[in-house]
Amino acid sequence: MPRPNPDDLLRYAETEAASEFRGKLKIFLGYSAGVGKTYAMLETVRRLKKDGVDIVIGYVEPHKRAETEALLEGQETIPRKAISYRGTTLYETDIDGILARHPKLAVVDELAHTNVPGSRHTKRYQDVEELLSAGIDVYTTLNIQHLESLNDMVAKITGVSMQETVPDTILESADEIEVVDLPIGELLKRFKEGRVYVPEQAERAMQNFFTDANLTALRELTLRRAAKRVGSRKTTIQGSPLQGQRSAAEKLIVCVTSFPSSAELVRAAKLLSLGLDADWYAVYVETAGQKTLSEIEKDRLTRTMRLAEELGGKPVTLSGKSVAEELVDFAEKNEVTKILIGKPVKRYLRDILFGSVVDRLIRASGEI
Repeated sequence: MPRPNPDDLLRYAETEAASEFRGKLKIFLGYSAGVGKTYAMLETVRRLKKDGVDIVIGYVEPHKRAETEALLEGQETIPRKAISYRGTTLYETDIDGILARHPKLAVVDELAHTNVPGSRHTKRYQDVEELLSAGIDVYTTLNIQHLESLNDMVAKITGVSMQETVPDTILESADEIEVVDLPIGELLKRFKEGRVYVPEQAERAMQNFFTDANLTALRELTLRRAAKRVGSRKTTIQGSPLQGQRSAAEKLIVCVTSFPSSAELVRAAKLLSLGLDADWYAVYVETAGQKTLSEIEKDRLTRTMRLAEELGGKPVTLSGKSVAEELVDFAEKNEVTKILIGKPVKRYLRDILFGSVVDRLIRASGEI
């Protein structure tokens, strides 16, 4: 057996040390508001408190629900931080207060929340990341529709595009996920009784986003995603991390351009990679004709590549005369098994005469 590389040993030791110091993240995952995520989280917290675990409430949104507010009674709470914004005082999680108190466990509700401008971090999941990095365990809640890779799918199901999303890597790196489920009929009953929103809001919600069909689809998405996460854990070969991780049988490429539709393709690649338990690349091929991108196109391309990285893909930029040739060459060198590319919206004369990028890619792709 060959001796381990000293650099690999050092990197492994550093990773292990960081992992041991880092706090643990538990996400209470649901398919809708009102299924009981916050309630389930606080019930767990009360049990842990009785067992002597050092816990503080960093942020909880009880939504004026009496049963949830009852669970907060007697809990140590870090006061929220007041932030002045456009003449109004708003309140956010006091990260510095939690860090100074440094409990074993902090409760920070509503992971997908966008913080008030002027906060240290733009998003609450970034607050949570800072707490985890400081060695503090965190309990939080999340609805499935706020997961970045599902943005397009949720929009097609519900007709609503989520403005607040979290990167899939947050869910994938969580140490524990507890799915908080509730039959659709029971949830709709809660809406009608005004236990989720006030009656006027509940009626509007049930007519638009929270319909029986939408909730059924979201519930199915939640259960499928949780099942995939359980089944896609990487396993270590021969019990040693230095032996390397199991490599996925499938590898994917998604071909990225400066077009707006590339973001949707990237999300589709993420979902496909989950189903196949595959590593994947987001590849942009720069040709002579594409070096004259406008500033808007450059910015869009940058955001798409950043999105791919946030979703767990590996951004790659190539240069060459032919998009198809560069993609196939990269695919062969990296043992890629599938290539995802957008189909042409229009058929131009040059495509009819010489073939489109998709045509040339199909001809050159061989077994891919």
